[in-house]
Amino acid sequence: MANLIVTGGAGFIGANFVYHWRKAHPDDSITVLDALTYAGNPANLDGLDGVELVEGDICDTALVSRLLAERDVDTIVHFAAESHVDRSITGPDAFVTTNVVGTHSLLKAAKDAWLDKGTGRPHRFHHVSTDEVYGSLGPNDPAFSETTAYAPNSPYSASKAGSDHLVRAYHHTYGLDTRTSNCSNNYGPYQFPEKLIPLFTLNALSGKPLPIYGDGMNVRDWLHVEDHCRGIELVLEKGRPGEVYNIGGGQELPNLEVIEEICRGVDAAFASDPSLAERFPNAPAAQGRPTSELKTFVEDRKGHDRRYAIDETKARGELGYAPARDFEHGFATTLRWYLNNEAWWRPLLKRTK
Repeated sequence: MANLIVTGGAGFIGANFVYHWRKAHPDDSITVLDALTYAGNPANLDGLDGVELVEGDICDTALVSRLLAERDVDTIVHFAAESHVDRSITGPDAFVTTNVVGTHSLLKAAKDAWLDKGTGRPHRFHHVSTDEVYGSLGPNDPAFSETTAYAPNSPYSASKAGSDHLVRAYHHTYGLDTRTSNCSNNYGPYQFPEKLIPLFTLNALSGKPLPIYGDGMNVRDWLHVEDHCRGIELVLEKGRPGEVYNIGGGQELPNLEVIEEICRGVDAAFASDPSLAERFPNAPAAQGRPTSELKTFVEDRKGHDRRYAIDETKARGELGYAPARDFEHGFATTLRWYLNNEAWWRPLLKRTK
């Protein structure tokens, strides 16, 4: 039996991981540590037994140390982060504080508990990072591997790169058992509606514009969050200490194609379920018009990376990881989730401003 702290476990990926781990490892103890900022939502953990939510900041090293000692924690899975690139451009300070200083706070507490005062019990510190630390690819460049040089281009990705380096340093300098995973763009249930897929889905239901940056041809590798959670589980169970593993979805798509799939999915949902027109009367699909009429091209984001792509050869070979969902089916299940959970997302819309 393991005793876990999941930082940021009331957020999008963290909450999905808690659900996954609770189902796969029902005897383990899980403590969620979350500051409950705008993107943290206690409702994400509703219905979960044996999971305790502690509201607190990862920068509070004393709090983290107390939780590690009192709960005999042997595993930290670290999701807590500021993660929205647009917000990092207008307010980078919070990204440096949470992503760099907060990660260092956790590392200090973990070193103190597991090495300085430790009994030799096996431990794990898993750091969840992003492919954005590698920078931007040209159209014919090979995909990011674990040996790709870091070249972050936004305050968000720079802060995540800094945290990655700290995690590496605590392994190589002090011997802390750390593992890092760098993932591609996630989507799925519980994603806060500021990111592309939930934002455009909910805008389509409300008849609001779908603002497309630049020419819409920025390419991302799309990863369903449940595949990501399986990948993290494999890293925890089979990964080597101090190693980095890239976790991708194998679905390299331009943003415009993703948006077109959202439009097609919404139109098909309204065509098959007449009750949606009553629930969402402002949607073009409710009036027999195509959702695609909402597409609006806007000025590109500053420093917008052109292409990301993940080479997951290492994770496949060492861990047996492979994504189970293609984008078409993964988005279809995601759309159904948002249509079935209006009570979850409706209160969050005011926080996206």
